[in-house]
Amino acid sequence: MAGQAQRQNRAGSALIEHAGFLLIAALILLCLHAIFRTVPTEEKMGVVQRIFYFHVPSAFAGFLGVGLCALFSALYLYTRDRRLDLVAHASAELGVLFFTIVLITGPIWARPVWGVWWTGEARLTSTLVLWLIYAGYLILRQSVENPEQGARFGAVVALIGALDVPIIYYSVEWWRGLHPKVLKVSGGQGLDPAMARTLALCTVAFVLLFFFLLLQRVRLGRLQDDVDLLGHLAARGATRTEPA
Repeated sequence: MAGQAQRQNRAGSALIEHAGFLLIAALILLCLHAIFRTVPTEEKMGVVQRIFYFHVPSAFAGFLGVGLCALFSALYLYTRDRRLDLVAHASAELGVLFFTIVLITGPIWARPVWGVWWTGEARLTSTLVLWLIYAGYLILRQSVENPEQGARFGAVVALIGALDVPIIYYSVEWWRGLHPKVLKVSGGQGLDPAMARTLALCTVAFVLLFFFLLLQRVRLGRLQDDVDLLGHLAARGATRTEPA
């Protein structure tokens, strides 16, 4: 009975996972249709402004990764629960992934508008600093031989890196840089209703994609822990059976 219940649970989980994947795929296709077929072209920047619908949702997902990494890192330092560290590590990887998209799409958008690929503008620079900190977090996790020690060091780096988030958010106000203020919450003029709906749709799609990838990465981390444990037990068993 227990084995049958486990098989049913696995089948139910697989069904939910497949349904989630199909939902995200459908949302992404809907986003692409809205971006390239429905939403109006921005008057001043033209067609290149459409990259905005990839750039901003990627930033939301990146901040979500950084925030979750910092939160679960703090909880890990308090509890030393490996499960919390798995979530923190996975969140950091996804944060780096989505901020990589931000740092790629930003210059592509900036080149026709500002005339340069990159400037020392405050928001750009502080975002790059955040990316470097969390890329360093991942390198640190891989380079430390003791996993528990790497988790502790990484948690401290994650908490320090998260301090850069409010600097990024308020940098446009503090230093009056070139980065545009589009959203009303950032002090901008707001968006055309169709643009706002498309941005909201894309943000939902990216956030759902983030959590889908997060669950997959945490599961992979658990499997890696199981493999490492089996390898350790096998090595210890082989040592015991060696002839004196």
